[in-house]
Amino acid sequence: MCRVVELQQAVLAGNDAAAGILRGELAARGTSVVNILSSPGSGKTALLEAELLLARERGVTAAALTADLATENDAMRLARSGLPVKQVLTDGLCHLEADMLAGHLRGWPAKDTRLVFVENVGNLVCPASYDLGETLRVVLASVTEGEDKPLKYPTAFGLAHLVIVTKTDIAEAVGFDEAAFRANVEQVNPGVDVALCSARTGAGTGVLLDRALAAADGTAVHMPVMAQARA
Repeated sequence: MCRVVELQQAVLAGNDAAAGILRGELAARGTSVVNILSSPGSGKTALLEAELLLARERGVTAAALTADLATENDAMRLARSGLPVKQVLTDGLCHLEADMLAGHLRGWPAKDTRLVFVENVGNLVCPASYDLGETLRVVLASVTEGEDKPLKYPTAFGLAHLVIVTKTDIAEAVGFDEAAFRANVEQVNPGVDVALCSARTGAGTGVLLDRALAAADGTAVHMPVMAQARA
């Protein structure tokens, strides 16, 4: 068991080093990465499509890279925004790693791109531990997933710079307890902001783009206690 832990630590340390290099390269290009994590079916793609459309309307140079085990369905949806989109098929790997992302960002997108939104593989376990050189890390949870989601996946929620609750248009129908969810987020990540949105109605859309732009401009993001402990 000790050997397994040592190997895991070595892999994560190597990834952290690669993420640091990538972060520096991106900064030199004037590009910021937004790492978006969620469970499958949380509405991640729908929200990202709305944010990309808004970015295009505002004249923000942005692109999206979406990772899946199989199919290019999400990339085709996001491409409707008219912005550059790249699909990454991980061939069974349940997460992206910094060196993988760096490879896909070589020569893409255009050098004047301000934001690259990364739609990580849909799960809250594997991707949570891997830094991608991001400026902003966002975790999504839909109102259908239960108020205790942050407690079940403390690493994912505990390392987030921002938490977004999706599908709020059906919150009342499914009996979502917002206060309980916020309390559980606060337990694993004290002080992190929780935003509410519905891609269907448009309520709350734009928050992700605004926060991404603020982070890209140098506004300090929330510093999770868990991240401080790991530093």
